Amino acid sequence: MTVKPSTIFINGRFLTQPVTGVQRFAAELLKALDQAIENNATSPQHNRFICLIPQETKDKNLPGWRNIQVQKCGRLSGNLWEQFELPFFARRGLLLSLCNIGPVLHFNQVVIFHDASVFAVPQAYSLGFKIKYRLVMWVLARTARQVLTDSQFSREELAHYLKIKKDKIIVNPGGCEHILNIEPDSSILSDKRIAQKTFLLAVGSSSPHKNLSIIEKAIENYPENSIYLVIAGGTFSKVFNAVDTVETQRIVRLGYVTDAQLRALYSRAVGFVFPSLYEGFGLPPLEAMACGCPVICSNRASLPEVCGDAALYFDPLNVDEINHSISRFLENSPLRDELREKGFERAKLFTWKKAAESILVVYSASKMFRI
Repeated sequence: MTVKPSTIFINGRFLTQPVTGVQRFAAELLKALDQAIENNATSPQHNRFICLIPQETKDKNLPGWRNIQVQKCGRLSGNLWEQFELPFFARRGLLLSLCNIGPVLHFNQVVIFHDASVFAVPQAYSLGFKIKYRLVMWVLARTARQVLTDSQFSREELAHYLKIKKDKIIVNPGGCEHILNIEPDSSILSDKRIAQKTFLLAVGSSSPHKNLSIIEKAIENYPENSIYLVIAGGTFSKVFNAVDTVETQRIVRLGYVTDAQLRALYSRAVGFVFPSLYEGFGLPPLEAMACGCPVICSNRASLPEVCGDAALYFDPLNVDEINHSISRFLENSPLRDELREKGFERAKLFTWKKAAESILVVYSASKMFRI
């Protein structure tokens, strides 16, 4: 008896977008899924994987997958392509949308919502972005066959704000080992004159819920030349609202950095500080841990769940507590060593291989396609 292959389409719009945590999640998950197919974790003769992308996608952004086909389609771009053309080209199969949003006209769909931030911290987002995502997430929460998210915290938040049963939401955390496969580019250290400085590293977009301004204020209280704060991350003004910033000689703003530059920064920093008010997962602290950079972290949202006992926590709204935590961290070398060792072990719990295999299990259990 011949078994007709099932087709799993993948929403590849993320390949046209700047790389933030969401796009990173999609790229690394699919790389691991491609490898899982290579290792016979799923049977290619029974399932076809096709990533649909807009015609505008640049060839340099095309991934080198071996078992997931990449197919350009349609004439539109951006939101119009995703909402109106993608559902037509994916009409004969299951669609996997990995980046918080997908076409509302496709009803055979699995979608990953990374968090509920557009509902929980609306002040962080531009009006247009907030309205679009709230509407689409509300619809997809009801029409998608399955919703996945990154943490138990996000599962609770999504169920609350979207008014759906938690049974419909499956937790599937991402990984962090990708950072170890990148050759560090240390030129950024000399280019920005920070090679000889003792610095804390912060990574995040210029957004209110990333809360970087409170670390900027805390650093002001330290003697000149004692400790610097290096901030890596773009602004993404189309998505996030602007925030006020503090400018001092102890703060070095790098803007957007490459993955290779980020690897070098993780390896060189005395510590990684993450003051976020709201995170559905929190990839940067795990990346830092994997690179041996000890973590000082906010005690809000999903961060204690993700970082476990491998971080020194603080209240992200209390400057005095942040100052105390940073001072304790800087003055206590055994503490930093302990956090570094715990961080290595914590990071090993989060792998893209595990995330990809979990998605295959989800599909198999739901009888969405054959394995």
